[in-house]
Amino acid sequence: MTDARTPAKRPTIMEVARLAGVSHQTVSRYLRFNGGLKPATRDRVDAAIKELNYRPNLVARSMRTKRSGRLAILMPTVSFSPARILAGATEAAHAAGFVVEVVSIGGGAEARSERLLELAESSQLEGILSLAPILPSTEAALPPTSAVVVSADFDDEMRGIGELADASPVATMIEHLAELGHRWFLHVAGAQSFASARGRKQTYLDTIERLGLESVGVVDGDWSGESGMRAILELDDRRRPTAVIAANDLVASGVIRGAIERGWSVPDDLSVTGWDNNPVGMFLAPSLSTVDIDLERLGRDAMTRLIAAVRGTSAETSPEPLHSIIWRESTGPAPQR
Repeated sequence: MTDARTPAKRPTIMEVARLAGVSHQTVSRYLRFNGGLKPATRDRVDAAIKELNYRPNLVARSMRTKRSGRLAILMPTVSFSPARILAGATEAAHAAGFVVEVVSIGGGAEARSERLLELAESSQLEGILSLAPILPSTEAALPPTSAVVVSADFDDEMRGIGELADASPVATMIEHLAELGHRWFLHVAGAQSFASARGRKQTYLDTIERLGLESVGVVDGDWSGESGMRAILELDDRRRPTAVIAANDLVASGVIRGAIERGWSVPDDLSVTGWDNNPVGMFLAPSLSTVDIDLERLGRDAMTRLIAAVRGTSAETSPEPLHSIIWRESTGPAPQR
C-alpha cells in the first residue's frame, strides 16, 4: 500500500521526451528557447509537458548550466498597477524562454539600488530590468557578469517620466485644431507634481504662442473629471474657448459634462481632446479624441534590451513613436462666431 503522505514522483525530462517521441536534448532545447523546433515537434513536446505536468528543476539546471532562466523586473511600490507595461515585458521574456519575477520595493532610488545589487550578486537571476532610476554609482558596483537594463519610465511614486512624459502630441493636436479654424483654446492640466502634466502644460503654452493663437486660460486640475467639469462651469462667457486640451480622458469627460450643463454641443460649439485612450472613450457620445500610449511596446522593448544583454546580442526594438493621436467625434471645425 502506498503511503498517502508520500509525495508523487516528479516527472523527468526523459519521461517528457519518451511521451513526445523525441530526444531529451530536443526537450531541453524547447525549454531553453521555446522555439527552434519544427511546429509539429514543438506541439508534441508542449502536449507531453502539459500531460505530465512537468516543471523544470531550475535549481538543478542552474547548477549544471550556470543559467537560471530567471529574470527580474524591479519597480517602486505602486499605487496602481502598470499592467500593460508588465504584460508587454513578461510576454517578451516568456517568448524567449525566461521566467519573470516582479520585485516591488519602496524607499526611493537608494533602497532600489541596494536591492538591485543584492539581486545581481545572488547569481540566481540572469538579468534585471529596472523600470525606475537607480543611483549613478550603482552601475560601477555591479558584478562584471551581471546583465542590468534601466528603463527609467517612472519615478519613485510611479509617475511617468522620460518617454512617457513626452508632450509633443499636444502640439500636434493644437496644430490640427488650428487648421480646422480654432483660435481660442483652454487647457485643463493635470496635477503639477507630475512631469507629464508639467510637460503638457508647457507644450500647450509654447504652441499657442508659436501659432499666434489665444489661450483663454490654463486650469491646474488634479486628473479628475470634477476638475474638468468645474473648469468649464466657471468659465466667463466673454472668454469662451472653441477647443479644450484636457490632461487626460477623465478630465475630458468632465469637460464634456460641463459643456452639456451649459447647453453647449460637443463638437459643434466646443471641441475636446483627452489623453490615455481609456477604453470607455470610444463609447462616449460623442466618442473622445485622445492620445494612445503603447505601454505594451514600452515593456516589450525594455525586456528585449535586457534579453539582448543577457545573451550578448544586439537588441531589435520598435522604431515607431510611443504616442499616437486618435481623432474621434469630440473634435471638429471651429464654430462660426
